[in-house]
Amino acid sequence: MPTSRRTRDAPSRTFRPAPPSQSRTSASTEPGGGDDAAHGAKDTAAGSGAGGYAPAPDGPRGGSPSGETDENGDSRDVAPEHDHLSTFALDVDTASYGYARRSLAEGRLPDPSTVRPEEFVNSFRQDYERPDGDGFTVSVDGARTGEEDWSLVRVGLATRTAEERGERPSAALTFVIDVSGSMDEPGRLDLAQDSLATMTDRLRDDDSVALVTFSDEAETVLPMTRLGGHRGRVHDAIDSLEPAESTNLGAGVETGYDTAVEGHREGATNRVVLVSDALANTGDTDADTILERVADERREHGITLVGVGVGSDYGDALMERLADRGDGHTTYVSDAEEAREVFGEQLPRHVELTARDAKAQVAFDPETVAEYRLVGYDNRRVADDDFRDDRVDGGEVGPGHTVTALYAVRTRPGADGHLATATVRWLDPGSRAPHEESGGVETGDLGDSVWEADRGLRVTATAAYFADALRSSPPSRGSLPGAPGLAELAERAGSPAGRTEDEEVRRLAEAIRTANRLT
Repeated sequence: MPTSRRTRDAPSRTFRPAPPSQSRTSASTEPGGGDDAAHGAKDTAAGSGAGGYAPAPDGPRGGSPSGETDENGDSRDVAPEHDHLSTFALDVDTASYGYARRSLAEGRLPDPSTVRPEEFVNSFRQDYERPDGDGFTVSVDGARTGEEDWSLVRVGLATRTAEERGERPSAALTFVIDVSGSMDEPGRLDLAQDSLATMTDRLRDDDSVALVTFSDEAETVLPMTRLGGHRGRVHDAIDSLEPAESTNLGAGVETGYDTAVEGHREGATNRVVLVSDALANTGDTDADTILERVADERREHGITLVGVGVGSDYGDALMERLADRGDGHTTYVSDAEEAREVFGEQLPRHVELTARDAKAQVAFDPETVAEYRLVGYDNRRVADDDFRDDRVDGGEVGPGHTVTALYAVRTRPGADGHLATATVRWLDPGSRAPHEESGGVETGDLGDSVWEADRGLRVTATAAYFADALRSSPPSRGSLPGAPGLAELAERAGSPAGRTEDEEVRRLAEAIRTANRLT
C-alpha cells in the first residue's frame, strides 16, 4: 500500500547550501528510494536529462528544517548548512487565486491563510515546450531582480496537449453536489447545474456519469450511467436538484465514493468531482475522518478527486486538503464564464491522467548559489531522500497541464557557471513504471531584469509578488527580493496585458489595483 509522507502545512523555506569549497554533486547508482531494478528501469527516452544536465543527485541530503519567523510574521524555514536540494509534489490547483479574485471583487481582502502562491502562479498559461508523448518536458530560466545578487528562477514542467494522442480512455465521473441551504445563493447551485449540463454535453458517449447530492443527508440521484443514449436522463437528474438544509459534507463524500466504487470501470479514468462551498456544519465535520476516507478509496481503487469551489463564503482549506488527499486538484468558479471554462473545457480535456505520483527535485549548485527559497508549495514539500521512493505520494497530472515553481535565488558574488538542475519523476498511470526528465540553467542564462524577460516569466513574477504581498498583514510589498509595491506591481501587470491583449493578465492587473485601493 502506498504511503503518504508528504510534508503538510510546512512554512516557506530558505535554504543555505554548502560553502563554495564543496564539490558539485553528481548522480550515483543507488537511488534514495531503492535502485531502479526495484522500481522498474528509468525511461531510456528521457536519458540523463535535457541539454546534457545531470539529473537530481541520488540519496538523502540535509535533514529536517527548523522554523523561523520574519518581521512580517511569515514563517520561513532554514535548512541545514549543507542542504542544496528542494523537493516537492507537483500541484495544478488554482482555487486560491480564483477565490482571492472573488473576495477582492466583493470589496474585501482575502484571508492571508487562503493565499497559496503556487496556485496564483499556476493560474496562467505558459508556453513551455511540450513532450511528444506522455511524461514531461523540463524548462528552467530566470532573470535578476533589482536586489543585489538576487534572481527569480522559474522551473516549468509541461505535459503533452490533450489532443496529441487521439482517443483517451473512457471516464467514469461521480458528481457530488452540495444542495445545502447555503447553496441557494445566486451563483452557487444554479451555476453548478448549468455547468454540469454543459459538461454532460461535452463528454463522450462511452463516458459514464453518476450524481450524488448532499445536504443534511446524502442521496444517490443517478447511479453510474453510460451517456450514450442516456443524456436526457442525466439532464433530468441535474434539473431536479433543489437546495435543502444543512451541509453534511462527510455524508456527501462517503456516499459519493460508495457510488464511485459501485460504478467503478476497469481501464477507465475514475474520478469524484465535488462541487461545494465546503462549509460543513452537520454530521461528520471532522476533516481528518473525511480525509481518511478519500485517501483509502484513492489507494484501493485509484479514484481521484477534483474539488470545484463556489460561493463567496468558501471552505478553502478543507477543499484543498480533500483534493490533496484524493490525489486530485482544486479550482474555483465565481461566475458563468469561469464555470463554462472549467466544466466545458478544462475538466473534459483533463479527464485522463498522464502521470501519477509526480515529484520534482531541484538541485542548486553550491559553488554558485548562496541561498534560495521556493515560493509557495508549503504543504506539498517532500523529504529529499523520498524523491525516488515511489511509495511516497506525489501529484497527479493530466494532458494539457503545465506546472510552474518559482525560486528566489541569491548567487555568490561574481558566480559563473552551472546554477541548478531540475528533475521530475513520475509513474506511468497504467504500468506504474517510473520515468524521469531533467533540465538545467547556467548563471549566464539569467536575464538582466525580470521586467524585461519574456511574457511568461514576467507574469509568473507578477503573480508571485502579488500572492506574497497578500500573505502579509496588512498586504504590503512582500518579502520576495525585488518586490515592488502594489501600485507599481499593477502597472507592471498592465504592461504585458496591453501588448498581448491577454484577458487573463488584464484581470490580474485589475485584482492588484483593487488590493491596492483596499489597503
